[in-house]
Amino acid sequence: MLLLGIDIGTSSIKVSVVDADTKACIVSAQYPENQENTILSVIPGWAEQSPDMWWEQTKLAIRKLTSHGTFKPQDITAIGVAYQMHGLVVVDKNGDALRNSIIWCDSRAVEIGETAFERIGQQHALEHLLNSPGNFTASKWAWVKANEPDVYRQAHQIMLPGDYIALKLTGTATTSISALSEGVFWDFRTNSLSTDVMQYFGFDQTIFPEIRPLFSEHGTLRKDIAQQLGLQPGIPVSYKAGDQPNNALSLNVLQPGEVAATAGTSGVIYAVSDELVYDRASRINTFAHVNYTVEKPRTGVLLCINGTGILNRWVKDHFGHGVDYRQMNTIGKAVSPGSNGLKILPFGNGAERILHNKILGARFIDLDFNAHGRSHVFRASQEGIAYAFRYGLDIIRENGMNPSIIRAGQANLFLSELFAEIFVDITRVPVELYENDGSVGAALGAGIGSGAFNSPQEAFSQLKALKTIEPQTSDYYEDLYQEWKQLLDDQLAQELKNP
Repeated sequence: MLLLGIDIGTSSIKVSVVDADTKACIVSAQYPENQENTILSVIPGWAEQSPDMWWEQTKLAIRKLTSHGTFKPQDITAIGVAYQMHGLVVVDKNGDALRNSIIWCDSRAVEIGETAFERIGQQHALEHLLNSPGNFTASKWAWVKANEPDVYRQAHQIMLPGDYIALKLTGTATTSISALSEGVFWDFRTNSLSTDVMQYFGFDQTIFPEIRPLFSEHGTLRKDIAQQLGLQPGIPVSYKAGDQPNNALSLNVLQPGEVAATAGTSGVIYAVSDELVYDRASRINTFAHVNYTVEKPRTGVLLCINGTGILNRWVKDHFGHGVDYRQMNTIGKAVSPGSNGLKILPFGNGAERILHNKILGARFIDLDFNAHGRSHVFRASQEGIAYAFRYGLDIIRENGMNPSIIRAGQANLFLSELFAEIFVDITRVPVELYENDGSVGAALGAGIGSGAFNSPQEAFSQLKALKTIEPQTSDYYEDLYQEWKQLLDDQLAQELKNP
């Protein structure tokens, strides 16, 4: 029995086939392979991608996978979908996208969300939504309503990126409590769509697809699509989840107190709780985890930093000519901690939630043309990213969660020994690294949803840590971090003073 996982990322689409008996990945493919998808930003602070680009690339990636010859495509029995969170996809009655998706790092709706936060009542919103509407999906849909009346009028349904791909695969539109919570449409106190949000923005509840359990059938593969992809028609899409809940699932982070991290385009720490946790300033955000139920709540407390891997890629593009990421890490590691005084604030990818939804921009501080070269930039960028993680982790700690260990996949920035060591030394929390992949997690999620596994524990029974990284240095990085934090606090105070 084989399972297919699809991961709709910002940079690319990745797909994997997993053997349900061994829980092992047989083969993976991605599209595009040697480049990263563009984020469209026609106005600073905006960020869009085409849903049809995701769909075409999904089909191309699956065809590449099925042509590999290492498995029989007809043996695939279930499909799971993971996706970049918070994106708004608007479709007409035919299920076709009416505009580009306004994706996770888009900042155009921040003011709309902040006004809604005030009008609904901050404390009331936090107690019921566990978040400010911020620049999440609800606020993005309100922006469309205010600025694109033709699109709003033609809209039949709105959904998240993974819902759209599942719709294209099956012809069936569904959503889940987890998905609605990440859009800030869900009231955790009434366990229903938020009356406050719907009434304040003037939304009609019919705009949402049918709500189904996350681990359940979300439609079956259309015959015409199955023929295009070389798969068996009627295969269920039995799992859909945002990329960060899915990353936590793939690391078997399901119980209160367990914590996952990832450092891809954005950086995330994701802590599971059995309480309805919220930060009074909504600097971190709480959503329904993949195993959330009304009877047994499991929430995911999410710290997000927009400018992580995207900064590392920008540095490579502009300073790393002739070297790959591995060489960059080696060159950076030759520089002493502190990068000879060069400091980087990595906040150059839209409004940052941990910074009160301010667009601070990235900054190179104390750059000396006579003292610094690209080796210092390579190290300082990874230090700046790790410092931002520490800054956010301290907010999580303020809210009563103190992780004793963090699980992460050995992927993206955690492939860098330099970054992993800095991360552990500055957070003072050990990191367990696993062979982990979002598309593999989605495939295993499909197995849980289709009944191929009796429980998540069975699905991840073969999961073993590759290695554990323990903190090494004592106070040296703490002093460097405090210097960096003071610079950030000064910049942020200026922004808050002059909004």
